[in-house]
Amino acid sequence: MSDTSNLTLLGSARTVYPRDYAPDVLEAFPNRHPDADYFVTFHCPEFTSLCPMTQQPDFAEIVIRYIPDELLVESKSLKLYLFSFRNHGDFHENCVNTILQDLLKLMQPKYIEVLGRFTPRGGIAIHPFANYGRADTRFERMAEHRLFNHEAA
Repeated sequence: MSDTSNLTLLGSARTVYPRDYAPDVLEAFPNRHPDADYFVTFHCPEFTSLCPMTQQPDFAEIVIRYIPDELLVESKSLKLYLFSFRNHGDFHENCVNTILQDLLKLMQPKYIEVLGRFTPRGGIAIHPFANYGRADTRFERMAEHRLFNHEAA
């Protein structure tokens, strides 16, 4: 059984939702299969953030895929983390890159990618994609290939 003693959010009686960007809420737990390469995918169809200029809400579908190494992100903490963008003013591209960097710092996965499918504003939809593959490994080559061959639509 994996050690989950450091998880504080899962199963708590009362959930406290962050009011602004809160990377500290992210929690990780040990991967019981670190020698196996497999994808973990999270699909968040109701992501919201604020336009930093107008303070109007932006809506998106966020898709996170990663190949874990020693740690996995705990899903309730990820939900609360993504929710913390609700009152956070930032451009779409920065939201996607911030999510990538925060999860990279938390888990140090072999590979990770984040896709944001933001709904149109002013007739234009923005779909930023960011990824990372561990340097000097096949995952670095995979990241390059996926970056240059991804389809965000």
